[in-house]
Amino acid sequence: MPQAALPDVSDTARWVAYYRALESERPDALFRDPFARRLAGERGRAMAESMPGAVGANSWPMVVRTSLIDELILQSIAEGADRVLNLAAGLDTRPYRLPLPASLSWVEADLPAILAEKQRLLGGETPVCALRRESVDLTQPAARRAFLDGALQGAHRALVLTEGLLIYLDPQEVRELAGDLADQHAIAYWMLDLASPAILRMLRRRTRRRLGEGAQMKFAPAEGVRFFEALGWTPLDVRPYLQEAARLKRLPGLLRLFARLPPADARNPGRRPWSAVVRFGRPAAPARGP
Repeated sequence: MPQAALPDVSDTARWVAYYRALESERPDALFRDPFARRLAGERGRAMAESMPGAVGANSWPMVVRTSLIDELILQSIAEGADRVLNLAAGLDTRPYRLPLPASLSWVEADLPAILAEKQRLLGGETPVCALRRESVDLTQPAARRAFLDGALQGAHRALVLTEGLLIYLDPQEVRELAGDLADQHAIAYWMLDLASPAILRMLRRRTRRRLGEGAQMKFAPAEGVRFFEALGWTPLDVRPYLQEAARLKRLPGLLRLFARLPPADARNPGRRPWSAVVRFGRPAAPARGP
């Protein structure tokens, strides 16, 4: 493997798929993804094995994140969500493996290369709901807004998912994305994963020299969910990884002891290691500057 085992953000999708494959093959799996090993391929396995420490010990945050988002997607649909927009969808397979209503509309957005690879690998499979894919560079504001306008046509209570995306953006890019989503009245929910600066520093140490310039991690606000509250979003569900991993029996070793401690304040994690899946409610669209 070259030093930059993951040269850009799209490569992380193969790495995460490999962790999903390992979980799916456990007898007590939290979820079953029959496509994960196919999508990860040899490259995904090599990426996971290039990280320091045992592969199994590294996989629990990704496994827990996947399981929590699965739960909250189904909860959102039960509450009336009629469309899912998965931004930077990568190699996610939820439209194929979750028990979704056939009437649900699911839209995946990502860069052309990763979507073409996904279509090649899953082209013979049938999703359980109405699925379409759109190529878009979500870092380009005009393209992003045009995509949102089109993808939300006919939706009344949409859920937007940005799993594994925000950490690779800078704070201003996240603010702009939050504003664009808030401007769309059809969006009822926004789900994302969030980390504190302490977690970001730990991740940077663990992935040093393994991530290329296009896959550097940047976003981990010290103010936690308050970063988004200031932009008009209201947290509905906050699921801290450590405590949820203990509940799901996926927490390794001594971390089980730390999980007994009260979690950090989601609105002010400060210097404490903290990460969570957060589902925000749809605000009234805030006024936008020029």
